[in-house]
Amino acid sequence: MRDTTRSKRSLRTAVVGGGIGGLSAACALRQRGIDVTVFERADALGEIGAGLSLFPNALRQLERMGLGPALAKVGARIGDNSQYCRADGTKVGSLMTTDSSGWNGMYGMHRADLLNVLAASLPGEAIRTGHRCIEFEQSPDAARLKFANGETAEADVVIAADGIHSALQKYVVEPKPPEYSGVRSYRGLIASEKLPGWPKEVQQVWMGDGKHFIVYPVRGGQLLNYVGYVPSEDAKAESWSAVGDRDELALSFADFDPQVVRLLEKVESCFWWGLYDRRPLPSWTNGRLALLGDAAHAMLPHLGQGACQAIEDGVALSVLLEGRSPADTPDLLLQYERLRRVRTDLIQAEARKNGLRFDSRYENLEQRDREIANSRAFRRSLIDYDVEKAAIAYLERGDLSPKLN
Repeated sequence: MRDTTRSKRSLRTAVVGGGIGGLSAACALRQRGIDVTVFERADALGEIGAGLSLFPNALRQLERMGLGPALAKVGARIGDNSQYCRADGTKVGSLMTTDSSGWNGMYGMHRADLLNVLAASLPGEAIRTGHRCIEFEQSPDAARLKFANGETAEADVVIAADGIHSALQKYVVEPKPPEYSGVRSYRGLIASEKLPGWPKEVQQVWMGDGKHFIVYPVRGGQLLNYVGYVPSEDAKAESWSAVGDRDELALSFADFDPQVVRLLEKVESCFWWGLYDRRPLPSWTNGRLALLGDAAHAMLPHLGQGACQAIEDGVALSVLLEGRSPADTPDLLLQYERLRRVRTDLIQAEARKNGLRFDSRYENLEQRDREIANSRAFRRSLIDYDVEKAAIAYLERGDLSPKLN
């Protein structure tokens, strides 16, 4: 970390949004001595939703923040037997990119568990719930936020981590609706004990005609997180909590591997979620305001990188902002965008392509299978990337030496 002892005061940073992206950004900023307050619209922190894949590119950053032991308690290891399959269970290729240790540094994680770990590492006064941001304005000297409860806050930097329907995105780019992918997912959790003999520490992806199904463990292996992706012309809004039809879900995958059918027989209820993303935005920043996570680069889940990329964003910002003065903020936020969007633009595009592979949208499935089997190098580049090192190297290459007050 850079020496900040000459700084007259720490940057004041306001993070709008208390989800995984916002809290992980707050953790990264605090680790580098930057003052941060998180403003969350809900009256209490919480993640509705089920599981996510915490890949090594994000996990190593959280471990450097000292969160490794806590994550190990609530995560479920994903091991080398994880695989891609055709709908009938025929193996197409390994999901992992190493074969030696039995673990690739990847967790299946319940969203609520990850959120709780992040929140527990922050002091209580750093998180203010019941603050729905309704207005942003800025001057050459500071930014100002107004909330629906009548309160205001002033900061040197504002980070909008408030999701695909970000309230602050309109202060950066002209608002446009997100794009519906034509796919609805059914998701839920089931106790592992209900499926004796189910492979442990394994993520499996079954790829069928226009649909696919994914299962992996969460919460230390006590629960299995399942997601079934099916085509749907009904472009309803995204929802983590809309109740799905479990019979419709089971019928959609009745011709899949008997292992999938067996799991679905145990499902009592599920939720649905419409899949949306955005094309790359023309800009992520405006003066002292920067977009982060889904507010900047909403992506489809078919690479499992949505939360991981939000975590990377926060780390990049923390490296660039460490030891800097308020006057530097607008330029530094532009540097953040330049550093990050080369990677996130690619991942957004590749997530769309991977969805087509998973849903077998190919005239020749042999070609699809080859692409899956040969994607090892790309997936390796995804998880080997170290955003902290990349940001430090970016600083060293550019004219961004500290300019303290």
